[in-house]
Amino acid sequence: MSASDRSTLLLSQAQLRKLVPLDLDAIAQVEAAFRSLATEAVAMPPILRLDIPEHAGEVDIKTAYLPRFPSFAIKVSPGFFNNPSLGLPSLNGLMLVLSAHTGLTEAVLLDNGYLTAVRTAAAGAVAAGWLARREARRVAIIGAGEQARLQLDALRLVRDIEHVTIWARERDSALRYARECTGLPCYVADTVSDALRQADIAITTTPSREPLIHARDLHPGLHITAMGSDAEHKNEIAPEVFAEALYVCDRLQQTRLLGELHHAIASGAVQADASFSELGQVIAQQAPGRTSDEQITLCDLTGTGAQDTAIATLALQRARAAQAGTIFHNDVTL
Repeated sequence: MSASDRSTLLLSQAQLRKLVPLDLDAIAQVEAAFRSLATEAVAMPPILRLDIPEHAGEVDIKTAYLPRFPSFAIKVSPGFFNNPSLGLPSLNGLMLVLSAHTGLTEAVLLDNGYLTAVRTAAAGAVAAGWLARREARRVAIIGAGEQARLQLDALRLVRDIEHVTIWARERDSALRYARECTGLPCYVADTVSDALRQADIAITTTPSREPLIHARDLHPGLHITAMGSDAEHKNEIAPEVFAEALYVCDRLQQTRLLGELHHAIASGAVQADASFSELGQVIAQQAPGRTSDEQITLCDLTGTGAQDTAIATLALQRARAAQAGTIFHNDVTL
């Protein structure tokens, strides 16, 4: 390829689904991104958010440069929640992959949010792998959407799950989830408290604006992965839980602004300058994780640009190996 031939690889959602399934490689790639946040000079700016309230729209832009990867991603993630009334999906988006050496665009991943779904589920598996009890077998899923399904799929790759309990605001959705859950006994709970009563691991996957898990729902040995609070107004975990659990997050500067920690600080339950460990620090053994089987742990996952770069880099690597996608030549005169 000549210096003037700037080729870009174009990949569709269908192609990316084949290239990047939710598997152990995807989980390892996301785990590597968390480790990088603790051990490398990662450049990850704050999330850029654009709100378009008259159309119930919000757009998040995330990016990060990780020295361990030759490329970095810029993700544009729109959510327009009036779209179903127009016959359109609420979520879509894409990732741009650029060379970390030249800045040239290497790929456009037209994934419509698929890669975000995979890396989010993979992050949940990483959190449980490092913080849940080794013998954890019973899981409570709070929510019944796509991410609720993917979180369970990912968790089963790192833990031998034997029992699932589902709770969702829409009981019909929970019943549908239970019917579609194969290979496991899966039950629908009437309340969140009922769902958590015998759980070893609880995963919250909702856009709730009010706490769903309270201190009264906790019991020794429980691990909670909270991944729904990815905006300032979302809240799944009551502030009083922080007094009972070891809190770990994906990125402290981010969860202070839009995660469960944000709400705990706002309520006065946690000091604004309180310091907590990040998941990458636990992985890199720079900070302790679970220290006993009786301990209660809470991992606050708000989603990072580091995860997006990690999963996009994996997608590009696999696409090149499979010679997949369409090459677009954007020739320029030097």
